[in-house]
Amino acid sequence: MRVIAGKYRSRRLVVPPGLAIRPTSDRLRETLFDVVAPKVPDSVWLDLFAGSGAIGIEALSRGARSATFVESAKAGAQTIRKNLQSLGIEEGFEVIERDAASALRMLDSQAVSYDFCFLDPPYRKIGEYEQIIGFLSQSRLLAGESLVIAEHDKHFDPGNEFGSLRRQRVLRQGDAVLSFYRRE
Repeated sequence: MRVIAGKYRSRRLVVPPGLAIRPTSDRLRETLFDVVAPKVPDSVWLDLFAGSGAIGIEALSRGARSATFVESAKAGAQTIRKNLQSLGIEEGFEVIERDAASALRMLDSQAVSYDFCFLDPPYRKIGEYEQIIGFLSQSRLLAGESLVIAEHDKHFDPGNEFGSLRRQRVLRQGDAVLSFYRRE
């Protein structure tokens, strides 16, 4: 796995050991960032179920101001830190080692807001989509133009609406799908 573009282009990223982590493919990351490219510079990202940190790192590489990585698995959080260190990224990030729901409650209480929230829970945990996107729809974590992006299996549809969030776009690529949500 590698960084697709920007400051750290072509640099390799390590993936946590084991089968529990399913990193977003290079091709799907490239597609995602082709869609959001104009709004990435100086943006603030929340990478939930971050795994290796590839999404947030790609955003930082392309000029995002900051990225918050949320990963509950110790091996995943260590891998994110290792990837950031190997790229020489020393600021503009936070790694939160806890489950996504409790991390969101903590961040919401701090009145932090994000331009992009990316979530990619394990595909077998389909309840996480409703819980997390539902929370985001009612939280202070999203600004007016914020985009929530959910990666999911092509055989599962998380839904079109979550509170004030409405799905705006769907991109399919192989077995993976990206659903884009925004407040109306």
